[in-house]
Amino acid sequence: MNLDSLIEIVNRKLLESHNRPLNSTELLIFRGIWEYQTYGKIAEEGGYSAGYLTNVVAPELCKRLSDLTGQRVTKKNCRILLESYAAAQTVSVIQAQKYQFKGISLETSQEYSQRSFPYPNGAIPLDSLIYVERSSIEDQVYKEIRKPGALVRIKAPKEMGKTSLLLRIIDYAESQGYRTVSLNLEQTDQAILSDLNRFLRWLCANVTSQLQLEPQLDEYWDEDIGSKVSCSLYIKKYLLEQIDSPLVLALDEVNQIFEYPEVAKDFLPLLRSWYEEGKRLPIWQKLRLIIVHSTEIYVPLQLQQSPFNVGLPIKLTSFSLEQVQQLAQQYGINWTDEDEARQLMDLVGGHPSLVNIALYHLNRGEVSLPQLLEAAPTSTGVYFHHLQRHWVTLQEQPELASALATAIDSTQPIPLEPIIAYKLSSMGLIKLDNNQATPSCRLYQQYFQSKLLIK
Repeated sequence: MNLDSLIEIVNRKLLESHNRPLNSTELLIFRGIWEYQTYGKIAEEGGYSAGYLTNVVAPELCKRLSDLTGQRVTKKNCRILLESYAAAQTVSVIQAQKYQFKGISLETSQEYSQRSFPYPNGAIPLDSLIYVERSSIEDQVYKEIRKPGALVRIKAPKEMGKTSLLLRIIDYAESQGYRTVSLNLEQTDQAILSDLNRFLRWLCANVTSQLQLEPQLDEYWDEDIGSKVSCSLYIKKYLLEQIDSPLVLALDEVNQIFEYPEVAKDFLPLLRSWYEEGKRLPIWQKLRLIIVHSTEIYVPLQLQQSPFNVGLPIKLTSFSLEQVQQLAQQYGINWTDEDEARQLMDLVGGHPSLVNIALYHLNRGEVSLPQLLEAAPTSTGVYFHHLQRHWVTLQEQPELASALATAIDSTQPIPLEPIIAYKLSSMGLIKLDNNQATPSCRLYQQYFQSKLLIK
């Protein structure tokens, strides 16, 4: 089977499963994989940075293809798995030619618009129609990362849009000619996170790889001066001096390091030291740091060592009524007044992921708004899998379940033990105001009230 025929089948099956077809950047990677090219070669031919393709576009593409085929797709097995998958399809490729698209617009037919939106799961791709711009925040961050030695801190509970925003920051930095590296600490092995020396070597190795440089860790690593100094020298003397443009280093899910206090107590002040060095040394001014985390830091640090009280702080909040109405329009849902949006917000409080899930199902015509609202906290509702995922976490960590039950059972905001409160806040299950906790929305209150047997 030739490549074009395979792409036709993949795009058709994506559409049939209510997902968008491959966009131009995904097609670039797809063709490169087919021709057994490296990401560096693919990036060079497409005018992208290898780090952007390797760490942003390729993982999302592999995830989409894995979801489509029901098997784990990687760069190495992609061609053989998809050839096998395409061969198993019985529908004619010729009939699928009408589904070849390079982009989607809101002006497409109603029949297609009802089928064009993927299930909202994870970061929203750059070309998506359902991204709600946070213009004031984005403009702030774009302006900040143009400053020498900048540090940006982005905080919000899970599924509030942090990674979607980060994708756009990275894309903007690329458009400015900056080099970019994006690392997600959630993908790091526990054995690495629990050992400072291994973690700092992991950090340097990954930055080196994304910058497409030859690793030289052993040339700079010296146990006599320690791993922190070795790491700083490596980044300063090797990495920053090798590149001729600013480097944006984005660290996502930094809260993962909070689980390892002994490592966090050394690593977080190290980030602060790089920021401080940028105030006096031009070489460190090339580094622009972006720190993304879900919770407040609960590792004790001296004030002058914390990276969480310097730089530009960004806190993502729930959608406003206007943003919910705007997103409904982007889904092709014509609400005549504010009442429908208010009803949805009364249930989920403007939570971006929960709003997207509701609008996705309303767009498909599977359920009416009254039906959706009534069934929402039940096993037949559109939020069942989302709620079940949280319930599994609470069952695995009974101390979180007990604290959430206390918050739900109270008619007033209550104090919780700080680490427990931060973890529940990170999950998005509670809101904190001056360390006083309340359930974050009526959906969670109703669902977990029954699960936790609260009267």
